[in-house]
Amino acid sequence: MSHVFPRHCHKTLPTASGGDGCYLIDSTGKRYLDGSGGAAVSCLGHSDPQVLDAIRDQLDRVAFAHTGFFTSDPAESLADLLIANAPGDLDRVYLVSGGSEATEAAIKLARQYWVEKGEPERKHLIARKQSYHGNTIGALSAGGNEWRRKQFGPLLLEMSHIDPCYAYRNQRGGESAETYGVRAADALETEILRLGPETVMAFIAEPVVGATAGAVPAAPGYFKRIREICDRHGVLLILDEVMCGMGRTGTLFACEQDGVAPDIACIAKGLGAGYQPIGAMLCTSAIYEAISQGSGFFQHGHTYMGHPVAAAAGHAVLSAILERDLLARVQTQGALLDRRLREVLGPHPHVGDIRGRGLFRGVELVSDRESKAPFDPARGLAAKIKSAAFEAGLICYPMSGTIDGRQGDHILLAPPFIISDAQIDELVGILSGAIETALAH
Repeated sequence: MSHVFPRHCHKTLPTASGGDGCYLIDSTGKRYLDGSGGAAVSCLGHSDPQVLDAIRDQLDRVAFAHTGFFTSDPAESLADLLIANAPGDLDRVYLVSGGSEATEAAIKLARQYWVEKGEPERKHLIARKQSYHGNTIGALSAGGNEWRRKQFGPLLLEMSHIDPCYAYRNQRGGESAETYGVRAADALETEILRLGPETVMAFIAEPVVGATAGAVPAAPGYFKRIREICDRHGVLLILDEVMCGMGRTGTLFACEQDGVAPDIACIAKGLGAGYQPIGAMLCTSAIYEAISQGSGFFQHGHTYMGHPVAAAAGHAVLSAILERDLLARVQTQGALLDRRLREVLGPHPHVGDIRGRGLFRGVELVSDRESKAPFDPARGLAAKIKSAAFEAGLICYPMSGTIDGRQGDHILLAPPFIISDAQIDELVGILSGAIETALAH
């Protein structure tokens, strides 16, 4: 009998016993193509020698030193490398252990910034419906997925949620993508004005929405308009790149493709590529200086922040992405994955939309393509696709509740950056079969 408290109490899971490039191997020797990188984590696959060597080397030096007493060479080096490649005025790096911690740090920093600036009335955070920012109370409060929020509602903090930028569902007939992008962004200004500009501290959004909506990119011009609105009202822009960042969409930071830079950025997942748990919150020099020239103390912290071994792994992962020209590979292989998905699944009567950027792709399923009507949630389609794909040797990330937290089904794909052409064909082939199997049952 296992004493592990699993994610789901009524499932018996295979035991992962090995990794080989884009594959995970269970204790029976069965191989699984990792088509989602776990949860958009394993960007370098599961056996990268450069990262493994960096971890071993750091363990031989020092495993842990609490940041209340020491900094470390790996933390300093990783911060330098991130800032050297970060957009805009991002200048400081706060290392944590994952995405939820990064979001919590961002929310608390935004609040403390305004307190230090002498504007304590700025307390409101605006986010978007169908977003996901993590599972801690603050991060879950910012998230807009009702299924994840529902049972914890009495515990959640009061935050505003505007409609997402979701062209497949919300763009009007005859409306250009650019016009829709501006219209969707203007919802932010409406909410700022409703709350009172002097009371709003920040707006948080994912440049490409991941788990809850299935690789939904912003419409053209959306984030430029968002940036303008934030600047007009003195509102901080927080971009959550935990899932879509670190090269996943074809640029190191996903927001680069939208031509904007945030005041605060959250990263994780691909930063450690699964080799160590690590995330980071990045902020501009202006935000940092407000703290350093004020109280001098960010009232926040975690025991394992800046962990030397995790930082060494993160530096090795980031170096690999940059030095091996993997950003260009993500663009090339992402285009191939998109093309193969459209060739194989595009004509399918129950595939409504294929979307995404780079090696971050989503497939939305519908019961009727013309009306875009979703399947009955009681059918559990996403779960059945996940099960059928896994049985056939493919790890993918299907989710339900795509539209409003209850209705809609999608499949999220985020394979390792090293995926080959043949493996893309394998992925699409197994996925197609899994969809058919799930629909048949």
